[in-house]
Amino acid sequence: MAKSLQILTANRLRDGEVLYWRQGEWVGTLGDAEVLAGDAAAAALMGADAAVRARLVVNPYLFDVRLDSGHIHPIKEREIIRATGPTVRRDLGKQADHVQV
Repeated sequence: MAKSLQILTANRLRDGEVLYWRQGEWVGTLGDAEVLAGDAAAAALMGADAAVRARLVVNPYLFDVRLDSGHIHPIKEREIIRATGPTVRRDLGKQADHVQV
């Protein structure tokens, strides 16, 4: 049975921006995130606790993704929306930068 692929995400406490985990650091785009599986996903989630205690991020959690030709695709609609930014303002944020998921 194949292990599910996951990404760790949280929101930056200062401004609510969606962030993604990459090798112990937080990055701002889904494409820069580290794809995790099994024990690595659990370890990353535990590692994010330090950022919560330091009041850098809130609500870290893992979500499922699939890889297609090297591109990351969230499985659930919620994560697609979070990755591209607010759906009501295509002129601001990630949607203005033409981020595609």
